[in-house]
Amino acid sequence: MNNEEQTQQITMVDENGNEELYDVLFTFQSEDYGKSYILLYPVGKSDDDEVNIEAYVLPDDDDPTDPQGGDLKTIDSDEEWDMVESVLNTFLAKDDDKKE
Repeated sequence: MNNEEQTQQITMVDENGNEELYDVLFTFQSEDYGKSYILLYPVGKSDDDEVNIEAYVLPDDDDPTDPQGGDLKTIDSDEEWDMVESVLNTFLAKDDDKKE
């Protein structure tokens, strides 16, 4: 399989100072919430692995088309989580359609 698209990666640092590299699944903007979001998963996960996808709010000054990371913020409200999950499910459904 030839992957022409270069996957963007971000290094996350946990509360203990440990660094872990993540692939960027995609980013998107929400006009309803006035924020941009980034969805990530740990590097090295193949398509067959169950992947733990993490979602964060991008800093206000970060460009969602070329995210640099910085201080990612957690998603606080249930309504916001529901919206992010809906966007993710739509993305995954489109991706499944491409594979068939």
